[in-house]
Amino acid sequence: MTPIQMAKIHAAAFTKQRPWSEMEFATLIQSKLVFIIANSHCFALGRTVADEVELLTLATDPEQRRHGHAQDCLDRFHQEARARQASTSILEVALDNQAACRLYQNNHYNIVAERPNYYRRPNGQCITALIMSRAL
Repeated sequence: MTPIQMAKIHAAAFTKQRPWSEMEFATLIQSKLVFIIANSHCFALGRTVADEVELLTLATDPEQRRHGHAQDCLDRFHQEARARQASTSILEVALDNQAACRLYQNNHYNIVAERPNYYRRPNGQCITALIMSRAL
């Protein structure tokens, strides 16, 4: 998946916050530590450092939600993380992103910390970020 495709899906998926740009994706994927798991409707972007992998973002085309694309990408993300010798996965998710929170909880992620008022919505509302982790 190209940075243009990622930016397009990310913009469609994340309407409550500033989506990442094509340039941001292009810069990230230049790193040998960063990897992409994707299909034509969804992608996961991860970064492995030592024995830890961070799920930087997971985005699904809104017209393709509820078809298992995010679960598929997350499963393959975990497989790639283990192949890269990661033993722990971490991520950050907005408290009000209920679908994502359910996906992560159903995949054995647990809340390990919170960042109050971390996300700012266009209307000025501040949302807590949940830091979640799971063993791989």
